[in-house]
Amino acid sequence: MTFNKTLLVLSITAALSIACSNETGSVAQQNSAVTTQQTTTSAQSELSASQAANALFDAIFMEAVNRNPVRQTYLGIKTDYDKWQDLSEQHSAKELAFAKAALKRIQVIDVNSLDKQTRLSYQLLEQKLEQQIDDYQWRHHNYPVNQMFGVHSQVPALLINQHSISNSKEARDYIARVKNAKLLLTQLVEQLRIRADKGIIAPKYVFEHVIRDSKNLLVGAPFDSQGDSTLYADFNKKIAKLALTTAEQQALTAELSAALTTEFKAGYQHLFNYLTELEQKADNRDGAWKFPQGEAFYNNALKRTTTTDLTADEIHQIGLDEVARIHQEMRAIMAKVNFDGSLQEFFEFMRHDKQFYYAGDEAGRQRYLTEAIAYIDTMKGELDKLFITKPKADLNVKAVEAFREKSAGKAFYQQPAPDGSRPGIYYANLYDMAAMPSYQMEALAYHEGIPGHHMQIALKQELEGIPKFRKFGRYTAYSEGWGLYSELIPKEIGFYKDPYSDFGRLAMELWRACRLVVDTGIHDKKWTRAQGIAYYMQNTPNAESDAIKMVERHVVMPSQATAYKIGMLKIVQLREHAKAQLGDKFDIRQFHDVVLTNGAVPLNVLEAMVNDYISKNR
Repeated sequence: MTFNKTLLVLSITAALSIACSNETGSVAQQNSAVTTQQTTTSAQSELSASQAANALFDAIFMEAVNRNPVRQTYLGIKTDYDKWQDLSEQHSAKELAFAKAALKRIQVIDVNSLDKQTRLSYQLLEQKLEQQIDDYQWRHHNYPVNQMFGVHSQVPALLINQHSISNSKEARDYIARVKNAKLLLTQLVEQLRIRADKGIIAPKYVFEHVIRDSKNLLVGAPFDSQGDSTLYADFNKKIAKLALTTAEQQALTAELSAALTTEFKAGYQHLFNYLTELEQKADNRDGAWKFPQGEAFYNNALKRTTTTDLTADEIHQIGLDEVARIHQEMRAIMAKVNFDGSLQEFFEFMRHDKQFYYAGDEAGRQRYLTEAIAYIDTMKGELDKLFITKPKADLNVKAVEAFREKSAGKAFYQQPAPDGSRPGIYYANLYDMAAMPSYQMEALAYHEGIPGHHMQIALKQELEGIPKFRKFGRYTAYSEGWGLYSELIPKEIGFYKDPYSDFGRLAMELWRACRLVVDTGIHDKKWTRAQGIAYYMQNTPNAESDAIKMVERHVVMPSQATAYKIGMLKIVQLREHAKAQLGDKFDIRQFHDVVLTNGAVPLNVLEAMVNDYISKNR
């Protein structure tokens, strides 16, 4: 709960006024008045110090936003609507200097003068800045283009999904961004060269995905006669909704065509020419252990991702233990549906039986979306049983766009615009319907939509009384831990009535448990890509295409996939601890309020919050 300090000061002042007006009051009353005056002064001082600190926190956040045009666009700010971010080494050095300066600015604050919520904000921002400074040494330990994300796919994704056009000025900003993509991609190539000189080159199989996705952007008008290209179609669709004359629309389209066929095309050709050259230097070593100081880098990555001090060995063992437990729960479902055979045979049945897969045509894809929406709508009707505070932003369900569906993940969430102009979106990747079994649909909808990421992320943006860096920041273990925990919550209130759907829930939890094993296997124990794929295929019912995509994701995003299960386990552990301590006083709605209404936090901070909730309600 966010405590209102202004109301506290007003109520104390009112009480003081009444006490002082009683001239015949006792000495005890007079002493009480003095004490109350001191309390008022203390509360006012704490309020003033906290307001000043929060103003500084917001100033530091907005200074960072103002240095990044892309981040501005994601936040609905259109100040630098014609620009991209700066990828240069000089800019990285400036960002380091800004972080060091910001740390000095906040460290002059007297933390003891702050209220509890502002002390937490100070703690989180100080840690964030210290880690940003410490991690500068690892800034090249990544693959800036890969099959999961990268500048090459960010350009069209941002223009299509975030760059709205409400007037001709914003249309020309769009065109300017298309032109400026050449400089951005030139900087990207330079960053790839820097990494290559250090021996940090993605495995060979990554290049096929990236080159294909980049070339897809140069297909169609105005590049050739194969229909409209992705951005050409998007731009014309957007300006068609403006109150422009035909001549004005044609002039804007002509400007875009010129930008696409000159600067934009040159930028992408420069990129995939260099990628083709770099591919010749690539090998098939998969783990971060191959990087300079790879072991130290990966250990640090695990700490940042999980917000714990768990070692790679400990995480690996937790994964093995969880896989064994979930397999046992799956065997219970096998018995319930009268399946005669081994768990591996049941996996084969679930992988291939046609009853669990919709047709790979438009009708099959639409059926999937319709049923996913129905699950989310049903869950909306149950939220009052589970939550006190709920987000105002709406949630839409969409299929992943054609230009990125081949390489995108099977499902993901896009947060709403802070100003309410754009809802949250649950994206389902329906490119390969064989990888989207109906028995996983229910859990997937809860994870990405409601009560999962939409409840947590949209609500975080709408919180009042906390600085912006907490509204828009994230900790993967917290947010993805909540997403996985959100697959369990519906089970506890009677959902997953179909045992196959409940198996799907367990299959998704199993998938996250396997991630602990495979991520540490690849990056710490030197497993190969083939070993990782084999582990998924032996221990889960998922399609082989899922296993391949997941292992390739592990390779290009070291540690990221460990967040889900570690985060979920911590939330469940804290909930069960609160239940044991509070007994009949435990309220699941209050517990969820504690977890959600302070924004994203590291897991150790979340534990402190829950313990505080227990102390206050015991």
